[in-house]
Amino acid sequence: MGQLILVRHGQASWGSDDYDVLSPLGWEQSRMLGANLAERGLEPTHVITGSMRRHSDTADHVQAAAGWGAVERVRDEAWNEYDHLQMLDRVPPPFEGEDPTPAQFQEWFELATDRWTSGAADEYAESFPTFLDRVSGALDRAVSAAAGTASVVVFTSGGPIAAVTALLLAGRTPNGPVWSQLNKVVVNTAVTKVVVGRRGASLVSFNEHCHLEMGGLTYR
Repeated sequence: MGQLILVRHGQASWGSDDYDVLSPLGWEQSRMLGANLAERGLEPTHVITGSMRRHSDTADHVQAAAGWGAVERVRDEAWNEYDHLQMLDRVPPPFEGEDPTPAQFQEWFELATDRWTSGAADEYAESFPTFLDRVSGALDRAVSAAAGTASVVVFTSGGPIAAVTALLLAGRTPNGPVWSQLNKVVVNTAVTKVVVGRRGASLVSFNEHCHLEMGGLTYR
C-alpha cells in the first residue's frame, strides 16, 4: 500500500511586504516536523511541492532535518494556494483603519471566503469550482505517484489540504461550507495522510501536529 503525506507550509510572514517568506517560527516548525518524521522512519520515494517559495523552503528544512538526502523532488503548481488577496479585495473590510485585530481580520477573511465559495459572483480569476478541479487533478497525479508501496510527501498550503480532505470525504463533490470549516483549522506544518490501495485513495488522518505539542502551533 502506498501513502501520500500532505504537509502545510511553515508559518509565513503575515503582514510583511512578502508573505511568501517563512517567518523564523516557520523555519523552526519545519525543522521540528523533519525531526519528527525521521523518528517515525518515514523515507519518501519522492517529494512534490507547489511553486510558492513557502512550499519549497518548508520542504528544504524538513528534508534536511529528516536526513532524507537527495530524494527526487517534483514541482506541481496545481498545489498552490488560492488567491486570498483577490478574495479580500472583493469584500469591504468590516472595520475601520488599516491595522485590524486578529479577530477583525478573521471576520473579514471569512466573509471573503464565503462570497468566493458561494459562487454568487464570477469576477474571480479562479472560481471555487475551478480551484477544486485544480486540486483534484493534483491529487490524482500524486496518487498515481504513490501507487504500489511508494511514499510521497507533498508540501502545499492549507486551502489545497482542506480541498483534498473534503474531496475524499464527500466523494469528490464537496460543498463550500465543508471546505471552509476544514480550511479554518489547518495548522502550519500539520500532516494529513492518505493511503493508496485497491480501493483507491482513502483519508486516514487530517491535520496531525504532535510535533508542535510543546509549542509553536500557529494557523497563519
